[in-house]
Amino acid sequence: MKTPKSKLLQRLGAGESIKSVCDATGMSQKQFDDWWHNEIRSRLPIMNGKHIQDVQNTVEIKRDSWGIPHISGECDEDLFFGYGYAMAQDRLFQLDYLRRKGLGRLSEILGKEGLESDLLARTLDFPSIAVEEEKTLPKEVAQLLQAFSKGINAVIDLGRSCLPIEFDLLDYEPDPWSPIDSLAIQVEFEWYLTGRFPVIVIPELAKRHLSSEALYHAFLQGEADDESILPPGSYSSQSKGFSSTIASGGWPDKGEGSNNWVVSGSRAQRGKPLLASDPHIAFAAVSCWYEIHLRSPSLNVTGTTYVGIPAVMIGRNERVAWGITNNICSQRDLYQEKTHPNHPGCFLYDGIWEPARKRKEKIRVKEASTLIHQVHQSRNGPIVNAILPPLARDTGPVSLRWLGVEGSGFLPALQRMNRATKVDDFRQTLKGWKIPTWSLVFADVEGDIGYQSTGQIPARKIPERGYRPGWDPAHQWEGLIPFEGMPCLKNPDRGWIATANNRPAPDDYPYPLSGTWSSGYRARRVRQMIEEKTQLSREDLVTMQHDTLSLRAQDCLPWLLRILEGREQGREAALSALRHWNGRMEVDSVGASIFETFFTHWCRVVAQERFPEPLVGLVSGAIAGLASQLLREDRVGWFHHHSQQDAITNALDSALIELSNKQGLDIASWTWGQVHKVHLRHVLSGRGDLGRLLDRGGQPVKGNGITICNTGYDPNWGAPMGANYRLIADLSDSALGLWAVDAQGQSGHPGSSHYCDQLTEWLGARYHYLPLKPSYASTQGLAKLTLQLDKPSNN
Repeated sequence: MKTPKSKLLQRLGAGESIKSVCDATGMSQKQFDDWWHNEIRSRLPIMNGKHIQDVQNTVEIKRDSWGIPHISGECDEDLFFGYGYAMAQDRLFQLDYLRRKGLGRLSEILGKEGLESDLLARTLDFPSIAVEEEKTLPKEVAQLLQAFSKGINAVIDLGRSCLPIEFDLLDYEPDPWSPIDSLAIQVEFEWYLTGRFPVIVIPELAKRHLSSEALYHAFLQGEADDESILPPGSYSSQSKGFSSTIASGGWPDKGEGSNNWVVSGSRAQRGKPLLASDPHIAFAAVSCWYEIHLRSPSLNVTGTTYVGIPAVMIGRNERVAWGITNNICSQRDLYQEKTHPNHPGCFLYDGIWEPARKRKEKIRVKEASTLIHQVHQSRNGPIVNAILPPLARDTGPVSLRWLGVEGSGFLPALQRMNRATKVDDFRQTLKGWKIPTWSLVFADVEGDIGYQSTGQIPARKIPERGYRPGWDPAHQWEGLIPFEGMPCLKNPDRGWIATANNRPAPDDYPYPLSGTWSSGYRARRVRQMIEEKTQLSREDLVTMQHDTLSLRAQDCLPWLLRILEGREQGREAALSALRHWNGRMEVDSVGASIFETFFTHWCRVVAQERFPEPLVGLVSGAIAGLASQLLREDRVGWFHHHSQQDAITNALDSALIELSNKQGLDIASWTWGQVHKVHLRHVLSGRGDLGRLLDRGGQPVKGNGITICNTGYDPNWGAPMGANYRLIADLSDSALGLWAVDAQGQSGHPGSSHYCDQLTEWLGARYHYLPLKPSYASTQGLAKLTLQLDKPSNN
């Protein structure tokens, strides 16, 4: 029987407003606020004392002042039991949400709003991929994953009477956890990092609407695309028999990406390497990252991981530190399939009509009928029209080939990384890692630094940015680039390595890296800042991670102002603000707002010149390279409806109208901080008034999508994603620790003091310290939980 309390929560979860609930129950707003506060506080897990659990020996979970667990166990299986236990205490609803996302079961709890996600997971068959992945796990990895799962289940069993509040809001309870659930989260994360349909769909649509090859290649051009990770001459450029890569631009970059860099001891003030890493991903009320310190006789590692994946993804152990970025090399292709009414249910390949494979997916939908989703599959993969961007759904049939179907080796590699002892050893741990493609930088206490582009990339004979003909054998993959053929560096003469989603190598690299890399401006700025000083300190790395100089603005602004000379009437104040702007995306800058809003409108104007209006919104997000070029010159005759000067003037006027409509007529109020704010939204934020109860944030934030201090950008000026976790390691540190800050916080419980408690620190560039040596960690006032077996008394 539902209690009045649970029925009240379910009404809120169903989307009823707070006012409606108060009116129906007779509560005042204050009574509601008091009730809600007590309700969320009552669900906090117990972090002190002793819990009797199925462990071989004692496990200790100590939490520091930020709620981060420092877990110690006498064997690795106990340690990973504690790992799962601590994560479930902090993030049980998030764990369940993410596994449902991976398994294609969100609609069971969210109703129709979960269907888009479920259709993706079921069409690509993430659950089966996870099952196959489990079969390939080495025994020791499988054992630790099983122990991690047991730890999560212990919390589920212990807390069924008082689950995180989201379970009551949605009126369900979590199922027991299994290793497959963690692997499903891993598979979905791999897809998030490597799938990205728009990167192929947008060029395909552009090709269909542009009238010449010259226009198409101009559209594809990258921005600052000559900024590569490997310097020219650091590799053999002898061809391996494959075609060279084509233009790398066209990536619809909305702030997604990451930065990392490492400097050798010769360039560090304290004589040992320094390393920085800041992955860029969506901001949210509950962080996707989970900070941890794991300690056993065979393992001592700290850093952060993606929730649900039992390994430290970014961090350090006693000997080695490492950081990650996504290198955005293609691990999937979309194929245009050919059908014919004389051969129903078949797809053409190499002159032969091959029968399609079919399967049915049953998707249960809360408060609606079960959806039967029929999946057709060619030799290349499933037909994916239903999950393509809407404007591409009638371009089919289109199939997907994704390397993730063929196994990843991701979790075993991560766990090997956690135990590496030197740079050479660390690089060897990456063998067998197939997906995703990442750029890792790493350093050891002996002073060596290194870089490895990891994952494997399909080798293609023919370069293609859009759809490939599914019937043509020449467009099939020619195997995978071997580990030894992937870009790598060790101890380069210049004494540093940096990556920022830019191209790993120039076009003469011997293998086709098939990249769709982001703007090279972030990587260029990292290089500039490293080379400005002969000796760097940890504080310098903090300054770098918070740098807001926009090299796009620095390159484009002189051309913009030159073109607008003589067209100042009505624009005097705006042009004055641009002339006096230093190119930094700071919260108090008016010039930053004007330029950023102008550039968004400029991309739309550029798109409108060659594309029909329905495509403009999609295409304009991927046209920055061309837009930047067109401010300088129009090499290919892109403009044929307007002159370049008129188009630029129109874009600026549109930007000024938008700013005045949203911010008022006083140009002094158009500061970047007024229009660019960071919002930490809960996954249930859109349901009724739950956003008012569960969301946090709303503060002004500096930076944008192409500054090192990456805080993203969207058409509504928000900061939807960016560098939400920052980490710095100094290999000379005697405590063997690292400095880090999370834009959100450790706890997923809205009643916890650690729910979004790091946002202010993140905004203020204040980092906390995670030491590996227990003697350096103060235990005064910390929570301490002991897990132990219920041993019989000797009395």
